[in-house]
Amino acid sequence: MTEIGKLHTRNDRPNGSHREGGVSRPWRSRTNMKRAYVYILTNVKNRVLYTGVTSDLIRRVAEHKDGLVEGFTKRYNAKRLVYYEVFEDIREAIIREKQIKAGRRAKKLDLIESSNPEWKDLYETLS
Repeated sequence: MTEIGKLHTRNDRPNGSHREGGVSRPWRSRTNMKRAYVYILTNVKNRVLYTGVTSDLIRRVAEHKDGLVEGFTKRYNAKRLVYYEVFEDIREAIIREKQIKAGRRAKKLDLIESSNPEWKDLYETLS
């Protein structure tokens, strides 16, 4: 079961490293890196799903809610935060975002329902 907001750390990777361009690179210190987030937004009727990545989840979701982000989320009124994951490294978050986007809708629904079965707007729980 996926836990909403679970911090993915270097301990999630063997030997505290990750692969980048075919080369193993050590993890950077937490003090040198901002946290990163992968998130899923939906509209009021839960008909559309938007997956994004950001280094400031509160600011980015507020921008979506205020209609400041042109494109898909504004066009389809996707303003409700229903899922997110936390990462220490933006590169890992981007990899995860691509995995989620490449997956079928059913997998995205499973992610959301495993940690937020009532599809509550999680924006209000952020601090």
